[in-house]
Amino acid sequence: MARSKFKIQNSNFPAEGQTLRGAGRLVDYSNLVKLPHTVFALPFALVGATLASYRYPVRAGQVVWILLAFTSARFAAMGFNRIVDRSIDALNPRTQAREIPAGKVSVRQAAAAVALASVLFLVSAANLNRLCLLLAPLALGWIFLYSYTKRFTRWAHLVLGVALAIAPVGAYLAVSGEWSRPAGGLFALAGAVLCWVAGFDILYSLQDESFDRQHGLYSVPAAFGARGAIWISRLLHLSCVARFLTAGLLFPETGRLYEAGVGLIAAMLVYEQSLVRADDLSKIDAAFFNINGAISVVFLAFVFVERMLA
Repeated sequence: MARSKFKIQNSNFPAEGQTLRGAGRLVDYSNLVKLPHTVFALPFALVGATLASYRYPVRAGQVVWILLAFTSARFAAMGFNRIVDRSIDALNPRTQAREIPAGKVSVRQAAAAVALASVLFLVSAANLNRLCLLLAPLALGWIFLYSYTKRFTRWAHLVLGVALAIAPVGAYLAVSGEWSRPAGGLFALAGAVLCWVAGFDILYSLQDESFDRQHGLYSVPAAFGARGAIWISRLLHLSCVARFLTAGLLFPETGRLYEAGVGLIAAMLVYEQSLVRADDLSKIDAAFFNINGAISVVFLAFVFVERMLA
């Protein structure tokens, strides 16, 4: 196997959180794209499909292609990010154990995997409907663009938010073949996911505040400091809750269970924010992965159960 020229010297450096244990190619590629982080956006993709099902029939084949489209797009996006950021990851003590700088996966291997995942995404979109196929290259371009944004804008977190917000919109369009009526319904849902993701990504990036400044990288913490970044994150999460409530109003088929799900999201976001302080980042992992993973899964459960009872 070809070794990356960015291979770290200290192979004992601890792995990041949410890293699968074990050895083998499957584990390496799963860790390359942070497979456990699928829990963030996949449930919201299924929320989009569920909301569409109130007005449009859903076939089993559509669900399979939606899952394939989501999985392949996410793999392509994460793999591309690891390729683009490999030199940065090799310098950052927090990320030096990632698969490319650690020499577990070569750049060529990662690029081949990204190319294969991109083709699978386009094939999946083509098997859904014409609108999805037309929008698929734009979606792929946006998720690839994110990997470069930390080099020129502090608002890369918002670009990431849009990337994940594509999931519920894409799944809705996969079922419906057309935009929501009223149009604001999908915009509100996408906006909610955008603000949710950007808010927790800002908290996660607090770990790299000093590194980003030292290496000329852009982020909200590097620009505004830890306290300023936390307040921006709180405002984004407040906006997230407001947009979820708005989406519920614009999708009138939703009811009390949807509202209860939004209320639970609000409570969990308040708890998440309480775990992170400017002078104490020790609970970042819990705030980032555990709570946000639970938010997406629990909200899907509320939306899906309400649909089944309708």
